[in-house]
Amino acid sequence: MRYVRAQTADEIVEAIRSLAVRGAPCIGVFGAYGVALLRATIADDEAFMEAARRVRAARPTAVNLAWAVDRVLGASNPLDAARKIHEEQIAIDEAIGMHGLELVAKGARILTHCNTGPLATAGGGTAAGVIIAAQRGGKKPRVFVDETRPLLQGSRLNYLELRDAGVDVTLIVDSAAAITMRERQVDLVIVGADRIARNGDVANKIGTYGLAILAAHHGIPFYVAAPRSTFDFSIGSGNEIPIEERAQEEVASYAGTRAAPSDAAAYNPAFDVTPAHLVTAFVTEYGILRPPYGESIPDLELRR
Repeated sequence: MRYVRAQTADEIVEAIRSLAVRGAPCIGVFGAYGVALLRATIADDEAFMEAARRVRAARPTAVNLAWAVDRVLGASNPLDAARKIHEEQIAIDEAIGMHGLELVAKGARILTHCNTGPLATAGGGTAAGVIIAAQRGGKKPRVFVDETRPLLQGSRLNYLELRDAGVDVTLIVDSAAAITMRERQVDLVIVGADRIARNGDVANKIGTYGLAILAAHHGIPFYVAAPRSTFDFSIGSGNEIPIEERAQEEVASYAGTRAAPSDAAAYNPAFDVTPAHLVTAFVTEYGILRPPYGESIPDLELRR
């Protein structure tokens, strides 16, 4: 493990864009501390607001970042506000884990995608937090972790965090999800989210939409674990969610070595959007949200 310090606006933005910091809730916490640090080090108000704007825009799909930065900007004491956001996230993750327990039967076979543990939230995790809570509660789930292309966040991070929590975990390539559902009889799929629209459409790491379709085909419940701060109540559907597209080199190369022909073009969206009708339920710190989402999600907006 390597620790990197980010103290300037350039370093904070680069940490977010390069995925040195990743996971929507963790990006929010990091952005909050980053803006608080910038307020303490940039005396000129105009220069500070420009730096804060750059941080806010560093990851357009993940709504937690904009939410956290705006909250710090509106506070009389930015550092206290950032600390409060972090403290709240720890408590939120614990609540998500506890509420999610009702969805996990003893010995359940679970498939999950990307990284949704403590490294992704600065707390206890969202989807992985539910799995870890189930393990600690004696339910002994068996978990299949997608490697999550192209940056392998599932194999590098999620697998490690679940293994270290004592979970029985097996790594699979993304394209093996369908046969894993059919042959290994997966009981449920649970993932995190980067932004959730008011109608229940979900933006998450690329590959999530495909998993939702596969789960529907096989009759498997598909759950999304996310805090209230990941719900964007200002947009009506996933059509309004900006999808970040990353460098083609991430697809054309493997471990720093070019794998595709030198002139190969690559399409590399970082996220996809899963339609609400494919989501069985949402796990939040306030409990389980079920369809119709036109009623349950607006009810969540009223919670504080």
